Amino acid sequence: MKYAPRKVYIKENNVYVELSYRDFCRRRESDQRYMDKLFIPVQGCLLEVVREQYADFYRDKERWRYLQKLDTNHKLLSLEGFTDSEGNVIDFVVDEVVDVAETVVRAVMVDRLKAALLLLSDSEQTLIKAIFFEELSEREVGLRLGVTQSVVNKRKSKILAKLRKIMENKI
Repeated sequence: MKYAPRKVYIKENNVYVELSYRDFCRRRESDQRYMDKLFIPVQGCLLEVVREQYADFYRDKERWRYLQKLDTNHKLLSLEGFTDSEGNVIDFVVDEVVDVAETVVRAVMVDRLKAALLLLSDSEQTLIKAIFFEELSEREVGLRLGVTQSVVNKRKSKILAKLRKIMENKI
C-alpha cells in the first residue's frame, strides 16, 4: 500500500476490532504475532484475512493486472471510460442492422404469445414449457409424461396450431 490506511481491522476472538494505523504499528512493534498476520486493502483500510483469502485476493489482483497488460498490448478499448457524469454507459455506437419496426412487431408478438399461452390448459402449458423453455427433446418430454415421442409430437403440433389460431383471432 502506497499510503497509510485510515483504519486497520484485526480479528480478536473471531470479532473484527477497529484500530487506527498508528495503534496497529505500535502493537506490531511490541507483539511479534502481528508480524505474521495477513491483510488485504479494502476501501483505504486494511482487513485481516486468513491465508486462503489473502492468496485468492492477490491471485485475482495479478490476473487483473495481466489482463490489463494484454488489453494495452492489443490496444483494446474499455467501455468503462465511456460513461456520463452519473456513471451510465454512453450509447454511442449506432447499430444500423437493427430494424426498429421489426423490433416493435416482435415485442407485440411476444406479448400476444404470452397472453395466448395463458389460454392453454395446464397440460398444454406444461408440454410447451418443457419443449420450448426447458429445451427438452420430445423424447425426454415423452419419458417424463409416460408417452411416446410421436404422441408428444402430435400434441405439440395441435397445441401450436391452437396457439396460432388464438393469436390470429387477436390481431
